[in-house]
Amino acid sequence: MDLRDLPSVDGLATDVATALQPRTLPPALVVAIARDAIDEARRQLLAGADDADPLALALPGAQRLASLRPGRVINATGVLLHTNLGRAPIAPDAASLSSDVAGGYANVEFQLATGARGSRGQYLDMLLRSVTGADAGLVVNNNAGALLLALAALAGPGRAVAVSRGELIEIGGSFRLPDLMASSAAQLVEVGTTNRTRLTDYAKVIESVDLVLKVHPSNYRIEGFSEEVGYGSLASLAAEHGVPMVADVGSGLLDTRTPWLDGPPPGWLSGEPGVRQTLDEGADVVLFSGDKLLGGPQAGIAVGRADLIEKMAGHPMARALRIDGSTQAALAVTLEAYASGKASELPFWAMASLGDVSLRGRLASVLAESGVEGEIVVAESIPGAGSVPGETIASPALKLPGHGDAAWERLIAADPPVVGRRRADALFLDLRTVAPDDDPLVAAALRQLTPRD
Repeated sequence: MDLRDLPSVDGLATDVATALQPRTLPPALVVAIARDAIDEARRQLLAGADDADPLALALPGAQRLASLRPGRVINATGVLLHTNLGRAPIAPDAASLSSDVAGGYANVEFQLATGARGSRGQYLDMLLRSVTGADAGLVVNNNAGALLLALAALAGPGRAVAVSRGELIEIGGSFRLPDLMASSAAQLVEVGTTNRTRLTDYAKVIESVDLVLKVHPSNYRIEGFSEEVGYGSLASLAAEHGVPMVADVGSGLLDTRTPWLDGPPPGWLSGEPGVRQTLDEGADVVLFSGDKLLGGPQAGIAVGRADLIEKMAGHPMARALRIDGSTQAALAVTLEAYASGKASELPFWAMASLGDVSLRGRLASVLAESGVEGEIVVAESIPGAGSVPGETIASPALKLPGHGDAAWERLIAADPPVVGRRRADALFLDLRTVAPDDDPLVAAALRQLTPRD
């Protein structure tokens, strides 16, 4: 190829768009990629290259950009709350109402009964009171936002907050509790040691602090010589000295008794604090996520004493952290499921409760329909998203020996992408996190594999 053979920008853009299918990009982006590729090909030819293929130069960048476009994927990893894949899938009726609200106008802050302006969170507040037993509730954009708001509103600039050194957590994305506390302008008062904090450690500082914070370390576990103060004991100490106690329980398990499930609570939930139980033990405010064990959309939820929740709601930061109408709708449907005794139908709890026989039957059908060589093995699903660290759910999985990175890449290039687990020279697919209606799509993606994958 020489300079005269370089294609036009529009011609190359058409070729790139065709090669991308079924994925698409806006024409303006494809044209920009095509122009850059032609410029690069021209530079290579002028530098003495024998050949420079503009399409080969353009396509990788176009494919990477198209892969960044938000879209649906099939989660066959067995990680129920997969942070990178969006955490908890919301219920179909929650998604439907959320779509209706986002696609039109809605009574986000409007009282249909009176025609007057209403409170954005009034209905959610009523639902939260019903399902947790709290005096009041408030919802913001995520749990980090709820914690930031609690620190800013209930402590504030220069006010001291006692936290155990064993609870100064860092979670995904380098989010660190001390940094968030600094952002609220509250003063961190560390108590205890990394592995052992006793009630006497809090008692030494209780007279000089304005707030006591207990954070459930939901993304790690300390083994060996460790000790922490329970919610009840800490709440009693705080109440005795007139200091509010905030408990960040993180994952959003509403009730450790899991009354929405048949039988006793699952073993993998052992040690996970419940919102209702933490309130019963005396915590003044309890914070938790909406998109973890609650099984709803991304949200940060605060429940507890009415005066403290009102103080949080009235803080200027609350407006910056509030949720939009579509999230409000999805969360309302999720909480209604708990209030109606139907939380077992929420996707997270339905997946977590699947039996071994059902999963093995589905795996056998997918294996037979796909035509690939594989075996059903004993494996483990993971709750994920920092919930119940170290705990797993026994679950069968499809193991494809001899299939590694190449097979994984081919599956994520499918439409829709299928994301599995890579382990050494094998690929594992766990259908616990796959909707049964998507089993044929998994089988179709597997049929695209070749022996060399």
